[in-house]
Amino acid sequence: MNPRDIADATVYIAPSQLCIGLHVHLDLTWTEHPFAFSNFKIRTLDQIATIQGLGLNRVRYSPSRSDTEPLPAGTLTGDPAIPSSPASPASRPDLSAAYEAKRGRQQRLEAYRARIAACQDQLAAFGRTAREMEQNLRSRPAQARDQAAQIVGSMVDSMLVDADIAVHLMADQHAGQRLYHHALNVTVLALMLGRDLRLPAAAMRDMGVGTMFHDIGMQDLPSRILQARDKLTAPERALYQQHVAKAADAIAKLGLTPDARRVIAEHHEHADGTGYPSRLKGPQISRLAQVAAIADQFDELCNPPDPAQALTPHEALSTLYGQRRERFDAAALMTFVRCMGIYPPGTIVEMSNGALGMVLSVNSSRPLKPTVVVCDLLVPKSQAIVVDLEQEPETSILRTLRPQQLTAEQHDYLSPRRRVAYYFTAEAAAA
Repeated sequence: MNPRDIADATVYIAPSQLCIGLHVHLDLTWTEHPFAFSNFKIRTLDQIATIQGLGLNRVRYSPSRSDTEPLPAGTLTGDPAIPSSPASPASRPDLSAAYEAKRGRQQRLEAYRARIAACQDQLAAFGRTAREMEQNLRSRPAQARDQAAQIVGSMVDSMLVDADIAVHLMADQHAGQRLYHHALNVTVLALMLGRDLRLPAAAMRDMGVGTMFHDIGMQDLPSRILQARDKLTAPERALYQQHVAKAADAIAKLGLTPDARRVIAEHHEHADGTGYPSRLKGPQISRLAQVAAIADQFDELCNPPDPAQALTPHEALSTLYGQRRERFDAAALMTFVRCMGIYPPGTIVEMSNGALGMVLSVNSSRPLKPTVVVCDLLVPKSQAIVVDLEQEPETSILRTLRPQQLTAEQHDYLSPRRRVAYYFTAEAAAA
């Protein structure tokens, strides 16, 4: 509980004292009232009428979050009295519309969760295929190429054709799985950015196949380099950078297109000439490699070898734009910032009503209003509330949090992944 809530926890008033500007807490389950949140600041007379129609003997409110004092009638404090049974739509016909709207929202949330579940199943299958692809690279190169094309083709078709398909990546990694999980992450991020840049479908497929194999040369690097927790020494860094050349050797028999090969060869080049292996600049770097570079850097910041060094998605985006933007194509980076949103998927946020949540998907047309899963310990975790903040004009995001700032109960409820998950809908981005 927020410290300021503790100070306000025993302040009660009669329903007749409600007025616009009070921040109230409804001590009811989520299904016993028609509002999206159980605590909020009263903005309209209709909200007052609805609360007064719930059958509560008294209402808890937060003085520190309110804009005004309750109407005079004698503020009640102390232990809460047991409220009378909440009013039902049958007993209060004027509440029927509000409850009906909430039922509709619940149905949309159930459909939303079903899409996520279907997406998780699909991407679990992609993960298994990617693992086989990695194992088949040397012994069955043609099969490895076809498996990469299969994964990429499914992703491209989802993004370009079916506006309702969601891309949700990824499950937590286990030892030895980082390379192909990183390849999947970079592929989905690059394709997402490529679509917003309106790249042709054929270019998207070339880029996707390139990102699936972009770090394949790391298979030949020693584990002390791949799993290093401290900054690499100059010799270690030189050895690490050889993975680009090793990748070119590894894919020699795959028969990839020239554009796909350039993604592999150039994804560590920087627009300002500080990259490697060839220190190419600006237009010397292929367009597809420039897109892949942004996706690669973002995922490296969110999911480094040492989870303790991981940035939140919000921090990673700020780092790319605030500290490293000279390394990337300006138009592509701005597009990435727009389509990822100010609060990228996986970001833990505190909202203006005091509620905590985790961003599920972005709204590129309203970047301050993403879709959030809400941490409400009174609601079963399996039925967690998912709120589209665009539909809640009175609720905004105050700040972002690191998972370590959550209590044990909040962390268990939201279950932020040890490795960042990306959730993206084509429909939301096109809005």
